[in-house]
Amino acid sequence: MNIKPKILVVDDKPENLVAIRKVLRDLDVELVEASSGNNALKATLYNDFTLALLDVQMPDMDGYELASILREEEKTAHLPFIFISAVYTDNLNVFKGYEKGAFSFITKPFQPEILINKVKFFVEKHQQEIELFKLYKNLEKKNKELEYSNKEIESFSYSVSHDLRAPLRAVDGYAKMLEEDYSELFDNEGVRLLNAIQFNSQRMSFLIDDLLAFSRLGKKTVQKTELNMNILIDDILNTVLKTDKKKTKVKVNNLSPAMGDPSLINQVLLNLISNGIKYTSKKTNPLIEISSKTESGEVIYEIKDNGVGFDMLYVDKLFGVFQRLHSQEEFEGTGVGLAIVQRIINKHGGKVWAQAKLGEGATFSFTLPTI
Repeated sequence: MNIKPKILVVDDKPENLVAIRKVLRDLDVELVEASSGNNALKATLYNDFTLALLDVQMPDMDGYELASILREEEKTAHLPFIFISAVYTDNLNVFKGYEKGAFSFITKPFQPEILINKVKFFVEKHQQEIELFKLYKNLEKKNKELEYSNKEIESFSYSVSHDLRAPLRAVDGYAKMLEEDYSELFDNEGVRLLNAIQFNSQRMSFLIDDLLAFSRLGKKTVQKTELNMNILIDDILNTVLKTDKKKTKVKVNNLSPAMGDPSLINQVLLNLISNGIKYTSKKTNPLIEISSKTESGEVIYEIKDNGVGFDMLYVDKLFGVFQRLHSQEEFEGTGVGLAIVQRIINKHGGKVWAQAKLGEGATFSFTLPTI
């Protein structure tokens, strides 16, 4: 339903009201006419006006007095109004009109286009304010929905962290007790089953940790600063290569700096490099190469390996939570690491993708803004 903007027209002379009515007849507005200041004040009680057109010279209450009262009332304190006068046209009265809060002062006789254009301006301004108000209310609603979602995430995280960990710790604890006190009573099958219980309880613990890390990323604020990617890579390699039994060769080219959150980008690099080491572990000469290039205001980082690769037919599943392209028996993992990578890069306004060939390795690329 289209609600027309209402304009209050105040003049004690009927012929003047008729004249203004004719001038504004083609505008999509509703005119509410008042023949005195008192009638105008009554009209403001029952209507919300976009604009008021006030005659200056009126008996009992002139336009200046009416304007002062309108400014004092909360409902009309910000109502724009235009003075129209055929008598008080000297500069002193014009200045007085502006002192009373008028947005314009039109002296008679005037060109109809002048009044039409001024009314159009305030009507359009009013409509813009309505749209802004709608946007504000919609944003307010979205913020409340986001706040509710964040509370749900917090509740979920608490439930995962406490309610799921408690029985998991019990399973792992009882398994250790069995191993310590009764392992000599088990045959080979019993030992195998006990090891399976311990392995899967640990794997479930890792899944919970990764799931919590993934859910918390949604709330984390990105604190961007200048990143020295060479230093970040060196720190990560000093950590992960210590436990690499295959002694993977990692070639790092000089990397361009970028803007990003150090702790989050550190997690991206750690996940991608760890993946590269894991999926090259069955190669005779495992190799990872890390490089960068700058294009269109972005830095593209590439982490290339000569590992097992994957079938590009399933690339769309690669960054999903708990999506794995290789079985747990082939390579350990929870299937959350790449989902975390994608979420972090998306929060930086970048993108991440992969290219691979089965049996010949994979290249993971992501972008960050330049400095």
